Amino acid sequence: MNLPTVQIIKFLTFCLFISLISCSSKNEAAKEEQINIRDQVKIELIDSTSINSIKGNLSLKQISTVPINIILTGLKEHRLVTVYKSRVVNEKKDTYSYSSRNYNESGESEIQEHFMPGIDLVYGYNLLNIAHYDLTTEKLNFLFDHPVLVKSLYYPSFVQDSVNKKPINRNYYLVSVYDADTNADTLINKNDLRRLFYFNTNCNEKIQLIPPAYSVVRSKYDPMNDVVYIFAHQDANGNGKIEREEPLHIFWFSLKQPTEAKRLY
Repeated sequence: MNLPTVQIIKFLTFCLFISLISCSSKNEAAKEEQINIRDQVKIELIDSTSINSIKGNLSLKQISTVPINIILTGLKEHRLVTVYKSRVVNEKKDTYSYSSRNYNESGESEIQEHFMPGIDLVYGYNLLNIAHYDLTTEKLNFLFDHPVLVKSLYYPSFVQDSVNKKPINRNYYLVSVYDADTNADTLINKNDLRRLFYFNTNCNEKIQLIPPAYSVVRSKYDPMNDVVYIFAHQDANGNGKIEREEPLHIFWFSLKQPTEAKRLY
């Protein structure tokens, strides 16, 4: 074989190698584009179903809901059901997508055990209501008579807990919730005032702990006194929403009997 022939073979081999690399790159680019398209569709689907907002004039029967979980409380006969918003994704195939989340925005579990001594916590996202069931009377009742957006549900911990080395048992529920279209924009969402309610063991007694013209912002637990401090913005101008310049006040109540909140600051 003479030298020119060898050079031609090397040249053709190099071209074939470049062609294979080019095809491989195009195939990988095509696959990547398909993945991006699928991810984009997936994101758009999630975004369209997970808006934490509902119309303010609807009843529970007018919204597609689904029970997601049974909450085992520390009260033997009393169980809670979390009721979330759902929607039909493909009516022809009759498949459903539930707008609930078992994890919060930080990727943590939906249920946080012993948030405060004797109390566990459920985070809400498109959580429209809480149902209470009594195993003794076999009766079911809802905490709210219309769809709301539950931010946080505090309930008696299933596992025995203690305060200052003394066993503690809670026999009530606390619910932080957006329960009304306070700013009159036709929707119930985080732009409205957030309320805090107390419910007794059977959930047939309901007390609003913070005055109506306030929106709950955050809380802090005081383990020495077993009390909770609630930071809340006052809706000073009465427009049903909170502006940063509006005053921030502090209330407190005892976890031994959380039926009355007192103004601290």
